[in-house]
Amino acid sequence: MGYRKRRWNWLRKVQLTWIASTWVAWPMPPTCSDPAAWQSLLTLSVTWIYLSAAADKGWKIGHIIETHVHADFVSGHHELAERTGAKIYLGPDSGAKFPHIVVTDGDELHFGACHLRFFHTPGHTLESICILMTDEGLLGGAKPERPGILFTGDTLFVGDVGRPDLSPTHTPQQLAALLYQSLHEKILRLPDATEIYPAHGAGSLCGRQMSAESSSTLGQQKISNYALLAPDSDQFVHLLTDNLSVAPEYFAQEVDLNRKGAAPISQLPVLKCFSASEVLRLQQAGTVVVDTRPASEFAAAHVPGSVHIALTGQYASWAARILGLNTQLIIVGEDLEHIRESQLRLARVGLEDVAGYLEDGVSGWVRGGLQLESIPQITAPDLAEFRRQEPDGVTVLDVREPGELAVGAIEGAVCIPLGQLRSRTTELSPTRLIAVHCKGGYRSSVASSLLRRAGFEDIANLTGGFDAWKASGLPYLTTATE
Repeated sequence: MGYRKRRWNWLRKVQLTWIASTWVAWPMPPTCSDPAAWQSLLTLSVTWIYLSAAADKGWKIGHIIETHVHADFVSGHHELAERTGAKIYLGPDSGAKFPHIVVTDGDELHFGACHLRFFHTPGHTLESICILMTDEGLLGGAKPERPGILFTGDTLFVGDVGRPDLSPTHTPQQLAALLYQSLHEKILRLPDATEIYPAHGAGSLCGRQMSAESSSTLGQQKISNYALLAPDSDQFVHLLTDNLSVAPEYFAQEVDLNRKGAAPISQLPVLKCFSASEVLRLQQAGTVVVDTRPASEFAAAHVPGSVHIALTGQYASWAARILGLNTQLIIVGEDLEHIRESQLRLARVGLEDVAGYLEDGVSGWVRGGLQLESIPQITAPDLAEFRRQEPDGVTVLDVREPGELAVGAIEGAVCIPLGQLRSRTTELSPTRLIAVHCKGGYRSSVASSLLRRAGFEDIANLTGGFDAWKASGLPYLTTATE
């Protein structure tokens, strides 16, 4: 039996066995609904969270503080201000086009027993600020000069600091030097007991080594945050800028959108419900079908050429990074609520050109007489065995970020971060089986869909990712101390 036929039979066996074990009760697909039912989901708007929380306490929202002009998500400050009449506060040189109050070093804000003091901390961006809060009632009558809580925005994270490459007028080295000054001349001079609350946690694109913890203290960060351990400004600059990953392309558009003030999410249109034949026609004209269902359901059956980005993970961020903000989309989802959530989350990164969704999901695609595709899933032991049998017939593709490789990597793997995959597919051979993995499986499912869309036929997604490979006791290379 020839090599390619043996490989096809092996893949077919893996694929059919996996599909048979995962094809359980098909979820209720989304059908076309009336506009009134659709509009009832508008309360999912992010501003509603703040309005609801304030109403529960009997409070009025009077001040909205932005620590900087955000690059990764559309901020709701403009919409919230319109709904409440609250004033917006920003640091100097923000370039914001909407009404706001500029705050800088030493400016203060008082309301009730709460006292806020602002620090201008350029570095992540030029307008970045941090805010010291002292709540005299909460802290037992503490004086304003004794800070209790510090909101650090993207200046200081738990375990990291903000990336210094988001200015069109300053180099990363210049911003990193400014950030060093902001930290060492202002923030780190506060008491070690000062609690910090940053704007992001693990997984954000605004840093590299953020912890999943939502808060810490300055004292703890002084001994555990790698960036704060740099002995001087020059080494700090090198630490932050050497091997700095390229910022996603959509960041610049996002900043511009936030400077202008995005349209209220509550004004998003009701999505149109498309039949299978209509989706096919739009797809052939360039519209991208985005499947938001769980990875197991996508792998078992999906619309050919669709991109899989599961709603359970960093859905909107990956959609913006991979597809850009100017791509027209059609959504495939589990039900109407999930589709509406998809639309809202896409809008939060500025991706608003959503034409509609597929009526009845993949079931509707089949009833329209159209074929589905599937992507084989492979276990770690099966992949190891296949590599032993056909060492020249498989490429292991690792789509994790470079910083993740220190904890371990499969020997011989090709490493292409997911955010770069679309522009680097020429580095992969279409004649070999490509086994894709990430840490746990989310990103590798996205990558598998991109490869299939790019014309790669022989692909398999490693179930459970590198975590499953390690858990299976299989060998791997490491440069880190476990």
